[in-house]
Amino acid sequence: MAVGASSALPFVTVVTGVPRSGTSLMLQMLAAGGIEPLTDGARRPDAHNPRGYFELEAVKRTRYDASWVEDAAGRAVKVIHALVTALPADREYRLVWMQRPLEEVMASQRAMLARRGAGVDLLAPERLAAIFRAQLNEAERWVAAQPGFRSLAINYHAVLEDPKAAAAAVDRFLGGGLDREAMASVVDPRLHRQRSSDPTTA
Repeated sequence: MAVGASSALPFVTVVTGVPRSGTSLMLQMLAAGGIEPLTDGARRPDAHNPRGYFELEAVKRTRYDASWVEDAAGRAVKVIHALVTALPADREYRLVWMQRPLEEVMASQRAMLARRGAGVDLLAPERLAAIFRAQLNEAERWVAAQPGFRSLAINYHAVLEDPKAAAAAVDRFLGGGLDREAMASVVDPRLHRQRSSDPTTA
């Protein structure tokens, strides 16, 4: 499937998860595989995401204005976990949920904020983890009740350890036809800096 040809897909491909869970990596894989990303390029690549964030600023306003969804069919878009429940439920979606241990997620966020010179102790890690878990549980329950939504959970560690298997799983979930080899080729384990002794996901 060539980039641009994905517009024939009848659904919106949504990549979601908590911040720093591998959503940008999955957008890179989908773009390489042949699904055009819906992004405005406003957030530039940096040391934390040297290949880009693949974000769309309009997504942040979804609770008040979800008009961006009109242009999203056949494309892939990043939507933070807390905004999944704001997606208009009158259309088809395929959600790729990125999962990563929350202690790694929070360590990555702290490292990012520290490099930017921002405060890193606004919330205790335990409190932030509890908030994330509650939001994830709410979003998963909501999605399960929507007839137009289908979901696939992808473990961030599994992507790094076996990119070809992850690419194959995503390709099957989205109906086939993606370039699996190209998807796997963009995965660079060297970019995985925050590691956990516990390989389980939240």
